[in-house]
Amino acid sequence: MSKLTRENLLSLEQYAEQRPAFRSQVMAHKQDRQVALGAHATLYFEDQLTMQYQVQEMLRIERVFEPEAIQEELDAYNPLIPDGSNWKATFMLEYPDVEQRKVELVKLGGIEDKVWVQVEGHDKVYGIANEDLDRTDEDTGKTSAVHFMRFELTPGMVAAVKEAGAPVNMGIDHANYQVAVEPIPQAVRDSLANDLD
Repeated sequence: MSKLTRENLLSLEQYAEQRPAFRSQVMAHKQDRQVALGAHATLYFEDQLTMQYQVQEMLRIERVFEPEAIQEELDAYNPLIPDGSNWKATFMLEYPDVEQRKVELVKLGGIEDKVWVQVEGHDKVYGIANEDLDRTDEDTGKTSAVHFMRFELTPGMVAAVKEAGAPVNMGIDHANYQVAVEPIPQAVRDSLANDLD
């Protein structure tokens, strides 16, 4: 999957005109790119379209039009676009009540290292989390509510998904949060297959 360049982006004026239709397209696309892992955790899988939307929204909000600043946004979001042998996702721990969230995030320290995907017939692949910075506090053990993950697949796993249509499972193996979705919905599996070369 190719990375975004300035040529992929709309100007602020063009984006203002096309935003309602583009936003609607992206929201529909995102429906088939998320997997709920129990009641409080969700993987939101990213790709070129979701990142284009993110960049366009950031440029719109910040009123950015200088080439250097646009490139900074591209450099920040391009690493979240899959490379053909992996899936990339935003992992969110979602607790609407602020006080409950504080308590649970302490209990869930290190959860980002326990999230997995599994192509049927193959071993689990645990996500490589937060390659930009550590998001669990070493002193308190409290984890962040948001993590960025890369799930690196072997060529055999890629072939099983792309060519054999193998089902995909996902889950979490944390002592205080254990869940498995076996298999993930077909529409999500098919969307994720498009991320692979």
